[in-house]
Amino acid sequence: MDDKNSRVHSNDVTKAAKDALERRGVKIEDIAEIVYEMQKKYNDGLELEHCITSVSRVLRKREVQHAVLVGVELDELAEKKMLSYPLQQIVESDEGLFGVDETLALGSVLTYGSIALTTYGHLDKEKIGIIKKLDTKAGESVNTFLDDLVASIAASAASRIAHNMRDLEEEGDTFADVPPVALDTDEESI
Repeated sequence: MDDKNSRVHSNDVTKAAKDALERRGVKIEDIAEIVYEMQKKYNDGLELEHCITSVSRVLRKREVQHAVLVGVELDELAEKKMLSYPLQQIVESDEGLFGVDETLALGSVLTYGSIALTTYGHLDKEKIGIIKKLDTKAGESVNTFLDDLVASIAASAASRIAHNMRDLEEEGDTFADVPPVALDTDEESI
C-alpha cells in the first residue's frame, strides 16, 4: 500500500503473524503443548484443546502480533546477512547481553499481567518444548527473537488459563465442564 495513513485490517495482521510463525516452523500446537505442560497440574480437566484456544486468543492481540512480525523479520534479515554491522553479528550470535529480544517479548507479555511475566521468566530460563529447539543455534537459522516470542505467547496463554480457572472455580466448575471453544470469546477477564 502506498498510503501511509491507511490502516491494515486486523484479519490481515492476524494472518501475517500466524504465517510468520508457521514459516519459522512454529505451530500453534507447539506453543499449546508448553502451556499444557505448565498448567495441567493446576487445572482439573484441562485438555490440550483448551490450551490451543488460549494460544489462538493471545495471537489475536495486536501487541503480540506486532512483536511477532518485527522479531521474525529481524531474524530473517539476520539469516540473509542484511543487517548492518555490528547488529548483524549481535543478532546472528544471539549475544547474551543483547536483551532487545527479551524486551520485545516482554512488551507483549505485559498485556497478560504478573502471572504471564513470571511465567515468561521461567520459560526464558528453562527453554521448555519448542523454545529449546529454537534456542539451539543449528545451521544457518537465526531465532534470536523467535524463541523469546514463543515463550511470551506461551506465558500469556498460560496466564489466560490461570485466570479462566479462577472464574470457573467461582462458578463451581473445572475445565472438564467447559468445552475448549467456550474459552474463545471476546468477553474475558484477561
